[in-house]
Amino acid sequence: MGAPRVSILIPTRNGERDLARLLPVLAAQRVEGGIEFLATDTSSSDGSVELLRAHAFAVESIAPAQFGHGRTRNALAARARGEFLVFFSQDALPEGADFVEKLVAPFAEERVAGSYARILPHAGDDALTARSVLASPQAASAPALFALPSGSKLEDLPLEEALRMLGFCNVASAVRASALRELPFPELVFGEDFAWAARALGLGWELRFTPECVVRHAHHYGPLTAFERFRVDAAFHRRAHGHRLRPGLAGLVRGFGHECLADFAYVRAHGGWGTLVRSPFLRAGQVLGQLYGSRGWRNPFPGSEATREMV
Repeated sequence: MGAPRVSILIPTRNGERDLARLLPVLAAQRVEGGIEFLATDTSSSDGSVELLRAHAFAVESIAPAQFGHGRTRNALAARARGEFLVFFSQDALPEGADFVEKLVAPFAEERVAGSYARILPHAGDDALTARSVLASPQAASAPALFALPSGSKLEDLPLEEALRMLGFCNVASAVRASALRELPFPELVFGEDFAWAARALGLGWELRFTPECVVRHAHHYGPLTAFERFRVDAAFHRRAHGHRLRPGLAGLVRGFGHECLADFAYVRAHGGWGTLVRSPFLRAGQVLGQLYGSRGWRNPFPGSEATREMV
């Protein structure tokens, strides 16, 4: 049997509940040239592995110490035989049986190295969670092709423009296998997709935002989990390109006010008034985490490190 055109790759850990809704959608995908299904599971103690195998996934198991966002995805890619590699987070939920086919369609252009989907909240998500998702660049509705002009560098661009070009996201993404062999995901604690996008653009590859592919994905954060999530994100930006999201107390206060007002405006337009009681606590955790990450400070809250998403 010849190699499949597409390989679907998922890192998992204790994701049985999420996988129960994701895997039937993946099984329904119709892709010309065929699909193979591969997963790397990090010591799940629930029924994740059995569920994956029941849906025709070839599963490799690893210990937690072996897991890394970039490392594990590179290892999945090394096992794959497809021309195009489609990565999903275990808690993603793509829409439509043609999702994968549409996601890989941009590879008809030979300089496109990666394609990524539009991310929207689930219909049942609370107002603050939905507002957070919809505020991200990956929730935009307009397609975009990102490429650096000949002879230019990413660091030469205005920061806002550079960040807009680096929205590539492995929640639901597709990568040309030959490009990933040339340029593997970097082995980072966080932000392997963002850092890969920067390097790919620097080497002359193009990236495609493909909003006709919609994936539902959201995290319901509390104050401590929001603190850690945004601390890690801000620390990544500081190390990757020297950008400090919240450099000091003035930025923290402005950010807190902006986020709370945005929550109020969203609730006024869409409903969910009962969620506003969480807003000041959630947004305080968010902007304080950004301050700590921007300043390179460690997490002062014992135990919250364990809340970082593994996959």
